[in-house]
Amino acid sequence: MTRKTVKFNQNGAAKLPNDKPVVYKIQTESGKTNYVGTAKRGRVQERIQEHLDAGEIPGARVQIEQMSSIQEAQVKEQNVISRTQPKYNEKGK
Repeated sequence: MTRKTVKFNQNGAAKLPNDKPVVYKIQTESGKTNYVGTAKRGRVQERIQEHLDAGEIPGARVQIEQMSSIQEAQVKEQNVISRTQPKYNEKGK
């Protein structure tokens, strides 16, 4: 599926496609993953904006990977969390 990386700011969020569910990673400048999440079709930009507004997760960029279903995105999210142990994901999620 399609992958895209943008800056973790309002302009970057506005450039993300909203037409499919995604797995997203908020990453540092060096590429370390601080947070992994999913967003349903039509909520991708809104979900990233929620993180920006909260200001709780530091990051330089957001990388998304579009998936064919939200269930597929959730499975991928769990695999990435298990593998990378992001600092800002809740333990045991």
